[in-house]
Amino acid sequence: MKSPEQILRSVQFQQFKKSFLQIQGLPFPEILSPKTLTQFLKCCSAKRERIFTPLVILKAFLLQVLSEDGSCKHTVARVLVERLQKGATPNTVNTGPYCKARLRLPLTPLKKLATEIGQELREHLPAQWNWKGHRLVIVDGTTVTMPDTQVNQECFPQQNNQKPGLGFPIARIVVLTSMDAGTIIDYVIAPYQGKGTGETSLFSQMFDSLNPGDILMADRYYCTYAIIAILKLKGVNVLFQNHAQRKPDFSCGQKLSVKDHLIEWKKPQRRPVWLSDSQYKDLPDILQVRELSINGINYTTTLIDAKKYNRKELAELYRARWTVELDIRTIKTYMGMEILRCKSPDMVEKEIAVHFLAYNLIRANLARAAKQFGKTPRQLSFKSAMQLLTQASMTLINLPIKSLNVFSLALLRAMASTPIGHQKRKNQPRAIKRRPKPFPLLTMPRNNACQLIDL
Repeated sequence: MKSPEQILRSVQFQQFKKSFLQIQGLPFPEILSPKTLTQFLKCCSAKRERIFTPLVILKAFLLQVLSEDGSCKHTVARVLVERLQKGATPNTVNTGPYCKARLRLPLTPLKKLATEIGQELREHLPAQWNWKGHRLVIVDGTTVTMPDTQVNQECFPQQNNQKPGLGFPIARIVVLTSMDAGTIIDYVIAPYQGKGTGETSLFSQMFDSLNPGDILMADRYYCTYAIIAILKLKGVNVLFQNHAQRKPDFSCGQKLSVKDHLIEWKKPQRRPVWLSDSQYKDLPDILQVRELSINGINYTTTLIDAKKYNRKELAELYRARWTVELDIRTIKTYMGMEILRCKSPDMVEKEIAVHFLAYNLIRANLARAAKQFGKTPRQLSFKSAMQLLTQASMTLINLPIKSLNVFSLALLRAMASTPIGHQKRKNQPRAIKRRPKPFPLLTMPRNNACQLIDL
């Protein structure tokens, strides 16, 4: 016989999964299986909670980062309404208990939960979504700012060109995403500046998240000897735009076609900071790569079979790398991650992990909608799916099984009915029409400015 705690956990399992449309009978295996959630809960604090249990907190945190309001007050009110609908005793509208409970969520398992969902979905994608039998992966970096607290400044210092008290703590994030599904496979967070905080240094920490047969695409900053050599040894192919300092000479090497050749690169004498002397010494002294040029743009790749991988196809494929910029914009703009809310470094990292978890859960639903109705995830609107899910989450909890299946398919059909990428309009100027309010910029720390007002 199950104990009351086991019964409560089982009910909360089902409610959590139903809130994010993770139910049986839909395409792909369960992304949020009971095993996955159980492993996460084992890492959570053993403190007994009647209202803000780990699953309740995690669900509330997810819906908080998806809401337009994004405040703790709004989130606590949502928990209150949900409890009243179930006939349970209401929780307080004071945000203190909720914020203290968020502090108890473990960071490492939270990040693992977010990235495992992205990796799991990527492994189960239909073969027809791949490119010539390869899974496509994109890496890129971005930055986020956060509240100007002393602890945040110590961990994520503001930029050097800003005066003390006038800047905001800033963090660099490098993300590894699946181009086919749009999910985040892995990510690394670091301060914006300092030794070992560059994009290539952070990317080196994610090499193990790439699998043999993958094709990695990135901008020219990643086109270095060390990265290409290490990934080639792992069986991972690359497609990069040439580094600005490396100009191809198509009169050398083995010619494949016009402005397309195989060439040997020699290992540079200077090693990157993220490799030890012994690791760099183990790299081959000569590296064979393929260089090609289309419309004046130079590319480097390890896909050396010119018959199987036509140079025009490769150039067309590389243009799709721009989708990672759109993915990052989606998370920062639509989901509000550009300016974080939390006031301590630990909570900042949890907030980022929850943003990525929410993003991957929505991407999983887009993949299911695409699979169910014969499309691909990149053809469907993320923002529309996010709006549908946040509006339906509270209704999903209270539906019986039969109604839930019908409701779920209707939601997936609605997601599949919102295509993107077909808008036709004139090119727009990069300028805004609405004028900003005429307030001057703050030129001294806020506390000092407040003291001057009182004088």
